[in-house]
Amino acid sequence: MHLRKTLFGLMALSSLSAFAEFKALPDTPPIPADNPQTPAKIELGKMLFFDPRLSMDGTISCNSCHNVMFHGGDGRPVGAGIHGQRGGRGSPTVWNSAYLTVQFWDGRAASLEEQALGPLINSVEMGMTSHDLVIDRINQIPGYIQAFQKVFPKEPRPTIKNAAKAIAAYERTLITPNSPFDKYMKGNKKALNAQQIRGMKLVDEIGCTSCHTGVNFAGDGFKMGEGNYQPFPQIPGSKYDKMYDLTSDLGRYEVTKKADDKNHWRVPTWRNIAITAPYFHNGKVKTLDEAVRVMAKTQLDMDLKDNQVADIVAFLNALTGEFPKQTMPMLPNTVNHSITPEP
Repeated sequence: MHLRKTLFGLMALSSLSAFAEFKALPDTPPIPADNPQTPAKIELGKMLFFDPRLSMDGTISCNSCHNVMFHGGDGRPVGAGIHGQRGGRGSPTVWNSAYLTVQFWDGRAASLEEQALGPLINSVEMGMTSHDLVIDRINQIPGYIQAFQKVFPKEPRPTIKNAAKAIAAYERTLITPNSPFDKYMKGNKKALNAQQIRGMKLVDEIGCTSCHTGVNFAGDGFKMGEGNYQPFPQIPGSKYDKMYDLTSDLGRYEVTKKADDKNHWRVPTWRNIAITAPYFHNGKVKTLDEAVRVMAKTQLDMDLKDNQVADIVAFLNALTGEFPKQTMPMLPNTVNHSITPEP
């Protein structure tokens, strides 16, 4: 125990410099050189994101689990796919995902483009048996063929790689700037109230910022494709392990099969955390104040007082940004036939 307290005392000291690294959200996220943004590509990606015909039974779209009409998730403990199947993990918000350096809870996708490919052929999610089948569906929709040719003029027909590029381009428009915290960091010192400022200082003092820092509060200094992975729980054995089933899912280990990766996870963003309940990879924790208590105990071996929890929650509420208005796209029609089987 003495060693643990020493370790986290050092983490708290190191976080003093991390506090200085808190930053407002940039106006635009990183854009890969091989996938520049264009209005036509963004619009194509938006159509694909909302189109349930890209699932086996025509019932699930990307938006089904990452609903951009509210907080970018689905509000359920774990995601639901075709035939009502349930996955084992919650649906992370798609808002501000463009600032994450790796995707999924376990970081198995190095980019938004790579992430877009996964759910399409996941048997529990969208259920397509292959990416070729996805493209076969798209090729049966004349409007999509025309849109792909406009966006990717060097390609005669739609490809799965270009579909992923278009979806990722749309997702890079899903950012939420101008939170009270951002306004404060840009010089408006009235943007945060006294309690929120206490909470901001407290998360730094106790060591939260050893993991949660940078523009997305998910770790700073990591390159795209390089993940910030941390153990959860860092300090096993608290009452929360069993209460919220924190250790049965081995996280990053399921990707790498390396013993050192057991129960390691990509550090999630704090942005909009106040409105993205339930919390953690399995959605077991329903309230933000309880999530703060769990993190303090399992990661820092601390039992926070009620007023400390309230201050931290107040600060986290100051990270809710402004959501750009979203409108439903008009999807291109098939002509004289259907392309999806019976559910």
